[in-house]
Amino acid sequence: MNLNVHEASVLVKRLNDRIQIHRDIEVVLAPSMLTLQPISLEIDRRKFKLAAQNAYFKDEGAFTGEVSFTMLRGLADYVLVGHSERRIYFNETLETIRDKVEAAVRNEISPILCVGETQHERLAGETRRVVHDQLTTALSNLTAEDVEKVVIAYEPVWAIKGFGATAPAKPDEISSAIAWIRRIIKELYGEQLSEDIRVIYGASVDAEFVGSILGLDGVDGLLPGSASLNYQKFSDIVDSAYRLTHKEKDNG
Repeated sequence: MNLNVHEASVLVKRLNDRIQIHRDIEVVLAPSMLTLQPISLEIDRRKFKLAAQNAYFKDEGAFTGEVSFTMLRGLADYVLVGHSERRIYFNETLETIRDKVEAAVRNEISPILCVGETQHERLAGETRRVVHDQLTTALSNLTAEDVEKVVIAYEPVWAIKGFGATAPAKPDEISSAIAWIRRIIKELYGEQLSEDIRVIYGASVDAEFVGSILGLDGVDGLLPGSASLNYQKFSDIVDSAYRLTHKEKDNG
């Protein structure tokens, strides 16, 4: 919940000036709901795609103040679902998130499904159970073909600065969680989908950590938080991702 319409427009203009079109790097912007439509008219769709930060799972009806996935159809390419702040501050349940994931796919919008454990759950040794429950419930109404459209974001709450994190997650901790996510997908939908589905990481992402995170096996991208409000930091993240991708290609 940052930036008014003018401020968001200025940020996008600065990002557009700094970020190049990379065919092998997908850059997705997730402005506030108020600024989503005007930003859609401003961006270069070859360079940026759009994500909504939230939506309601009913397609239409007497739900004053809500915005449905149906309303976002043709406007947003993605939508964030199950973000830690929605779970914690707005008490979104596993079932609510399941319904949102289903509604997104039904309306031809790819859900970016956020999963991850809190510090309390981590210290209690419940990371695997929490991620398993979040993932299996969220995908329970989807077919294998539907799941191909889903992006999974591992977002450990304990590593987010806004929730009191004192240090970022270590590479081995991220790798372990990503491997667990892909194992769950394999058990539910088969090995091929577990390899093909996009899994990204998001918790206090900054440019200096891009290489160490994207270099991990099974990590396909990043979900920056506060860094995305700074055009220099965000463009540096994109540049770092591009350099790393091309370095891997050059090395075979």
